[in-house]
Amino acid sequence: MIQKPKTDPIVDEIHAVRREISDRFGGDVRAIAADANARMLASGCPIWKPAGNHPMQPSGEVGRFEVKDQPSPPADR
Repeated sequence: MIQKPKTDPIVDEIHAVRREISDRFGGDVRAIAADANARMLASGCPIWKPAGNHPMQPSGEVGRFEVKDQPSPPADR
């Protein structure tokens, strides 16, 4: 006998709301995001703030040195 997986009513409700939102915007993720952003701005209460994409260290600068920074070879060569 095959058992149906147990369902969680809260998860089912979340899935239903997601389907409704997707259907309302024809599955267009950009339109969904634009609507969410417009609602956030209208509410005056930001729910998400982009952190930006900042490297932890300057790109390619840690441990590098330029040729001009290298010591000169010994004079006897």
